Amino acid sequence: MRPVVAMAGILLALGLASVGSAAEREAWAHVPMPPGFKVVPTELEGPVFADSHGKTLYKWPIASLRNGYAGDPKDKSACEDKVTTKTGGYMSPYPPGLDLPDLDKRKSCVAEWAPVLASDKAKPIGDWTVITRDDGTKQWAYDHHALYTSYLDHSPGDVLGGTQAYRSGGDTPAERVPVGPPPDVPPGFVVETTVRGRMLLTEKKRSVYLSDNDGPNKSHCDGDPCAQMWEPVVAPAAARPQGEWTIIKRSGGVQQWVFRKKPLYTYTRDQLDASLDGSEEPGWHNVYTQRAPTPPKPFSIQPTINGDVLADANGLTVYFYTCGDDSADQLSCDTLDSPQQYRLAICGGGEAGRCERLWRYVPAAAGAKGDNHVWTVVTVDPQTGHAAEARQPGALRVWAYRGRPVYTYAGDKQPGDYTGHALGEWQGRRNGFRAFWIRSELFSRS
Repeated sequence: MRPVVAMAGILLALGLASVGSAAEREAWAHVPMPPGFKVVPTELEGPVFADSHGKTLYKWPIASLRNGYAGDPKDKSACEDKVTTKTGGYMSPYPPGLDLPDLDKRKSCVAEWAPVLASDKAKPIGDWTVITRDDGTKQWAYDHHALYTSYLDHSPGDVLGGTQAYRSGGDTPAERVPVGPPPDVPPGFVVETTVRGRMLLTEKKRSVYLSDNDGPNKSHCDGDPCAQMWEPVVAPAAARPQGEWTIIKRSGGVQQWVFRKKPLYTYTRDQLDASLDGSEEPGWHNVYTQRAPTPPKPFSIQPTINGDVLADANGLTVYFYTCGDDSADQLSCDTLDSPQQYRLAICGGGEAGRCERLWRYVPAAAGAKGDNHVWTVVTVDPQTGHAAEARQPGALRVWAYRGRPVYTYAGDKQPGDYTGHALGEWQGRRNGFRAFWIRSELFSRS
C-alpha cells in the first residue's frame, strides 16, 4: 500500500491548488439580463445568475427516473405551495402512496425553492422569459426553465441547493441545478464542474492540458516525439483572440490556442471523457478555468487501487452522504434540517448509536473554521443528525462540504480502503454514502 501522498504536490497535479494566481476566476460571456439580476462568481460552480440580494438562481430540469419523470416541463413550474405527504413510487420496488417522514415539519416545494417572481410589467429579454404559474403569478425563466432560489443559500457565493457536477442518471433524484451565463471560451470548448474545479474540455469532452516546459505564448512541444503524444488544440483560421485567450503559430503555420499564456494540447492516450490520465505525465496538467478551494489542513489525499480519494488526518477515506426523497417534489434529504430517517436507515438500521459507531463524523479541531463557502464547520447532535447549539451536551463540531457533514467508515481498517463506497440505494446515489473521489474515472468524474 502506498503511503499518504504529500498534500501540496498532489493538489497541484489534480487542480485543487493554483498553478498560477490563486485569484484566477472564470470569465463569463456577457448576456442580456432583466433589471434586478446580476452575475456572482462562486467557488465551485463558476459564475452564476443571482437575484438582487445575490442569491443563486436554480432550475429544476425534468429527469427520467426508474418509474416516470420528475422536474419542470418546458416553460412550466411543477413546484407547488402545498406539502407533499406521500411517496411518488419513482424508485421501485418501493410503491407509491407511503407516508413521507416528519409530515408535521415537512415544507412545501415553494418553501424550500422560492419561485423567482416577475412583475406584471416584466418583459422578456434575451433568453429570459416570463411564465405564468398555476396560481396566476408570474415567474422568471431562463432558456425555458423556471427559476428558483434555495432556502439553503444565505449569502452571495453560496450554492448549497444543487450543483452542475456530472451525474450518472439512473435513480439519481431530479435535482436542482445552478444557472449561469456561458463561460467566456472560444467555440469548440466547454467547461464542466468537478470537485477539482471548473475543468476545460473540447466540445467533444476531451481533456485539455498545459505543459510546465512551455514558455509564455511559446510551445516547446513542436516536434517528435512530444507532438506525437500531445496534439496542439488547433485554432481555426477565422479564430480571433478574446479575453484570456490568444493564438500562436507553430511550425508549418498551424495555429494553436493559448489560455492564460499557456499553449493547449490534448493527450493522444486519453480513452475517456474528462480524463485525468495526461496529468500523470511529469510536467503536464489538466486545465481549469478556476480551481476548487483546497480542503482544510486536517485532510489529505490518499491513493487507492482505484484512484485518489479525500482522506482524514489518519489517511482514512472520507465519505459524503446524498439523498433525495421519493416524492413528486424531489426534496433533498441530506441536509442538517431534513428528515434523518433516510440516513439512519442506511447507516444503522434506524439506530442512531449504531450510525455513530459505523459512520463517524470527521471532527473539527477546537478553533478550526472554514475560510470559504465550500468547506465549513458545523455543530451536530449525533443522536438526531440535526444542527445543534455549540453548548448542547454531546454536540460535535464537524467538517462539512457544501453544508453537509462528511464521514469516515468503521469498516475501513487502513489507508486506501473504501469499503463503504456506494453503500445505499442505487449505489448510494439516491440515498447513501459515496467515497469523496478526487480522481476516479471508474466510479465518478466529480
